[in-house]
Amino acid sequence: MPRRILNRQPPLFQLNSTTPLFPDSLAQVTPTSSVRLDKWLWAVRVFKTRTLAANACKHGHVTVAGQSAKPSREVKIGDVIVVLKDDVTRRFKVLQLLGTRVGAQKVPEFAEDQTLPSELQKPRPSTAGPFLVRPKGSGRPTKKERRSMDAIGIFKNH
Repeated sequence: MPRRILNRQPPLFQLNSTTPLFPDSLAQVTPTSSVRLDKWLWAVRVFKTRTLAANACKHGHVTVAGQSAKPSREVKIGDVIVVLKDDVTRRFKVLQLLGTRVGAQKVPEFAEDQTLPSELQKPRPSTAGPFLVRPKGSGRPTKKERRSMDAIGIFKNH
């Protein structure tokens, strides 16, 4: 079987020791002129994803100046944003606007956390673990065990 010769094109660019892998423009955080509320909450690490931030806004867990805010609301410098998350009411003052997520060390440049210390120290309800433990290797529950589990609300298929 004869070998096929492929036409190889030259690379679009060549990396050498003077070419940076990441341009300086990407490494710097540049403040923007306007930014959406959900994007700002995500960027300053209040929420892990932008979708979670948008859902919190939609369900009324985020207020700006005492009024519920939509995810598309524009954030202004000096706004005080109140977020109810995990049974904790957190307050943030907007110091600068940004549209990209920043590292945790840079967050204080963009947001001032005004959450009361008493709010952070409130007792939280413990997360309930499994209240029915079956020994490992015991196999499927018997009909009698299954009925008793259904009676207390485990394995409801309805």
